Amino acid sequence: MKILYLSYDGMTDPLGQSQVLPYLLELSKMGHQITLLSTEKEANFALRHQTIQNLLTEHQANHPEAAIDWQYITYTKKPPVLSTLKDIMQLRKKARQLHQQKQFDIIHCRSYVTSLIGLGMKKKYGTKFVFDMRGFWADERVDGGLWNLGNPLFRGVYNYFKKKEKQFLTAADYTISLTENAKQEIQNWPGFRQTKIEVIPCCVDTQLFDYNALPSPTMADPLKPITISYLGSIGTWYMLEEMLAFYQRLLKAAPAARFMFITTEPAEAIYQQAEKMELPAHQISVQKAERKQVPGLLAQSDVSIFFIKPYYSKKASSATKMGEILAMGIPIIANANVGDHDFLFEKYSCGVLVDGFDEALLDKAVAQIKEMQRIAPQDLRNVAIEYYSLKKGVNLYAKVYEQVK
Repeated sequence: MKILYLSYDGMTDPLGQSQVLPYLLELSKMGHQITLLSTEKEANFALRHQTIQNLLTEHQANHPEAAIDWQYITYTKKPPVLSTLKDIMQLRKKARQLHQQKQFDIIHCRSYVTSLIGLGMKKKYGTKFVFDMRGFWADERVDGGLWNLGNPLFRGVYNYFKKKEKQFLTAADYTISLTENAKQEIQNWPGFRQTKIEVIPCCVDTQLFDYNALPSPTMADPLKPITISYLGSIGTWYMLEEMLAFYQRLLKAAPAARFMFITTEPAEAIYQQAEKMELPAHQISVQKAERKQVPGLLAQSDVSIFFIKPYYSKKASSATKMGEILAMGIPIIANANVGDHDFLFEKYSCGVLVDGFDEALLDKAVAQIKEMQRIAPQDLRNVAIEYYSLKKGVNLYAKVYEQVK
């Protein structure tokens, strides 16, 4: 089928590299003709444009019949709201031009902003529309403090997108949800019981994230201090202070313990918070890494941690890092009441799920670290293969395309 994939995330953003391109490369091998229209941030584009172009060129050389046509516009950052309107207008114009050339069968829209265009193209051209919602976006903006509902402008924008959300769900030929929790939430809304929803969590490339593919480790040193890792961006959803509070409790049990952050974010915010909490800066490291470097860094840790604010909108959250960490055979410390965490940690041996962040609960998790380390790495990897594998996700997307044909 001829697919136009619209993304408001850039392919030169970490998310584009982990949660868009791997799927599209595989779908193109299955015979789908894919045009990718993304929104690129200038700094990231300058840094990684050639890397992405080389990836696509290599893919085309190896699979001449499966080339992906990558088109893009430049992301506009300021002023709030007006900049997004400008981007929407640019995306709409470009999408329509591309449709005139290629006559797409399906407009696959990643999240809400691009779905405005997909909905419009369905009405104007009769194309099929896949609403890949990626979460309750408008609620995320409020819960994350990005939209203050006390401000009439943001209240108006929020109400607009909540209205559009129901239009997207009603008009979409299929909706993609990251979690079973969000699917159940939507289907409990009046009038949405029969909404066609496929659950596809953030998947992991288990070939890239594979501890077996790394050079054989030297003999384990029993005196080596325990290292916990954190992978990904800092701020908005991720609870830096609470994760450092866990580390603070861990230091009482293991004074030499280390905390490694693998992130492209500036290190200052991490070290400032650590200093405020009187944590040993020399035992905390912040590593910047491109995607291919991440598995090797993760492998240096014994346990990985991430705490996410457990707000309403997080019912629909699937952390990309979850599958990546498990695929590396590393146990996880995470918090309850987020996405499908409660189900996953109950069904599988993933690590430890904390119910809150007070000292007693954090100490309880600290006490379970040795038990977590006894989980066989392959058992953790098997969870990633069963639940988060890229192959499984790609097959589910292909199934959705077949159903809307």
